[in-house]
Amino acid sequence: MDWNIVYGLVDARLLIVVAACWVIGFILKKTPRVADWTIVYIVTVVAMVFAVGLIGFSVEAVIQGILSGAFAVYGHQIIKQTKQGDTDDSR
Repeated sequence: MDWNIVYGLVDARLLIVVAACWVIGFILKKTPRVADWTIVYIVTVVAMVFAVGLIGFSVEAVIQGILSGAFAVYGHQIIKQTKQGDTDDSR
Protein backbone atom coordinates (compact mmCIF):
# COMPACT_ATOMS: atom_id res chain seq x y z
CA MET A 1 0.00 0.00 0.00
CA ASP A 2 1.28 3.43 -0.92
CA TRP A 3 1.05 5.61 2.22
CA ASN A 4 1.27 8.75 0.09
CA ILE A 5 -2.29 8.04 -1.02
CA VAL A 6 -3.46 7.83 2.59
CA TYR A 7 -1.63 11.02 3.56
CA GLY A 8 -3.11 12.70 0.50
CA LEU A 9 -6.64 12.14 1.77
CA VAL A 10 -6.25 14.59 4.64
CA ASP A 11 -5.47 18.18 3.73
CA ALA A 12 -2.02 19.12 5.06
CA ARG A 13 -3.51 22.18 6.76
CA LEU A 14 -5.55 19.85 8.94
CA LEU A 15 -2.75 17.72 10.37
CA ILE A 16 -2.91 19.96 13.43
CA VAL A 17 -6.58 18.95 13.73
CA VAL A 18 -5.55 15.29 13.69
CA ALA A 19 -3.06 15.96 16.48
CA ALA A 20 -5.62 17.97 18.47
CA CYS A 21 -8.21 15.22 18.08
CA TRP A 22 -5.71 12.65 19.25
CA VAL A 23 -5.12 14.67 22.44
CA ILE A 24 -8.84 15.29 22.94
CA GLY A 25 -9.54 11.58 22.55
CA PHE A 26 -6.83 10.76 25.08
CA ILE A 27 -8.30 13.23 27.58
CA LEU A 28 -11.82 11.89 27.03
CA LYS A 29 -10.58 8.32 27.54
CA LYS A 30 -9.24 9.33 30.97
CA THR A 31 -12.52 11.05 31.90
CA PRO A 32 -14.68 8.64 33.93
CA ARG A 33 -18.02 10.24 32.99
CA VAL A 34 -17.47 9.81 29.24
CA ALA A 35 -18.45 6.41 27.87
CA ASP A 36 -15.82 4.86 25.60
CA TRP A 37 -18.29 4.35 22.75
CA THR A 38 -19.00 8.11 22.59
CA ILE A 39 -15.38 9.17 22.17
CA VAL A 40 -15.25 8.48 18.44
CA TYR A 41 -18.37 10.59 17.87
CA ILE A 42 -17.12 13.46 20.01
CA VAL A 43 -13.74 13.45 18.28
CA THR A 44 -15.41 13.41 14.85
CA VAL A 45 -17.67 16.36 15.67
CA VAL A 46 -14.74 18.34 17.11
CA ALA A 47 -12.68 17.58 14.00
CA MET A 48 -15.50 18.77 11.74
CA VAL A 49 -15.83 22.01 13.72
CA PHE A 50 -12.07 22.61 13.60
CA ALA A 51 -11.93 21.84 9.87
CA VAL A 52 -14.78 24.22 9.10
CA GLY A 53 -13.08 26.85 11.25
CA LEU A 54 -9.78 26.46 9.43
CA ILE A 55 -10.86 26.13 5.80
CA GLY A 56 -14.37 27.59 5.82
CA PHE A 57 -17.77 26.00 5.58
CA SER A 58 -18.10 23.66 2.63
CA VAL A 59 -18.81 20.04 1.91
CA GLU A 60 -15.07 19.50 1.51
CA ALA A 61 -14.43 20.94 4.99
CA VAL A 62 -16.99 18.61 6.56
CA ILE A 63 -15.52 15.60 4.75
CA GLN A 64 -11.99 16.65 5.71
CA GLY A 65 -13.15 16.96 9.31
CA ILE A 66 -14.57 13.46 9.26
CA LEU A 67 -11.35 12.14 7.72
CA SER A 68 -9.22 14.00 10.27
CA GLY A 69 -11.22 12.58 13.18
CA ALA A 70 -11.10 9.10 11.69
CA PHE A 71 -7.36 9.39 11.07
CA ALA A 72 -6.80 10.35 14.73
CA VAL A 73 -8.91 7.48 16.07
CA TYR A 74 -7.43 4.96 13.66
CA GLY A 75 -3.88 6.08 14.46
CA HIS A 76 -4.55 5.70 18.16
CA GLN A 77 -5.98 2.21 17.64
CA ILE A 78 -3.00 1.10 15.57
CA ILE A 79 -0.60 2.12 18.33
CA LYS A 80 -2.80 0.64 21.05
CA GLN A 81 -3.22 -2.68 19.26
CA THR A 82 0.47 -2.86 18.40
CA LYS A 83 1.44 -2.34 22.03
CA GLN A 84 -1.17 -4.82 23.21
CA GLY A 85 -0.11 -7.46 20.72
CA ASP A 86 -1.94 -10.66 20.17
CA THR A 87 -2.96 -11.60 23.70
CA ASP A 88 -6.26 -13.21 22.72
CA ASP A 89 -5.62 -16.92 23.24
CA SER A 90 -9.26 -17.93 22.76
CA ARG A 91 -8.83 -18.51 19.01
